[in-house]
Amino acid sequence: MAVARVVSFEGVPEGRIQEMKSRIESEDPPEGLNPAEMLLLHDEGGGRSLAIVLFDNEEDYRRGDEVLSAMPAGDVPGQRTGVDKYDVAIHRKR
Repeated sequence: MAVARVVSFEGVPEGRIQEMKSRIESEDPPEGLNPAEMLLLHDEGGGRSLAIVLFDNEEDYRRGDEVLSAMPAGDVPGQRTGVDKYDVAIHRKR
């Protein structure tokens, strides 16, 4: 079963998401991070973001959680306000 790591952020400065997008698209993911998918939601007016990283299984989630939790503050969009783990009950794409 797929597993999701859902992280909320506040205090996301204007332009920060564009910087991250450019870096993520041009660089390889950090060693040990093997996400199946990643989704980053952003409320620019409210300065909030929600990162949803999907992993294929528990082992990938565990390794990914370790890597992501160890990231320096400068590598995240803003101030981390919550980290939660969810089982992916339904995942549908068109």
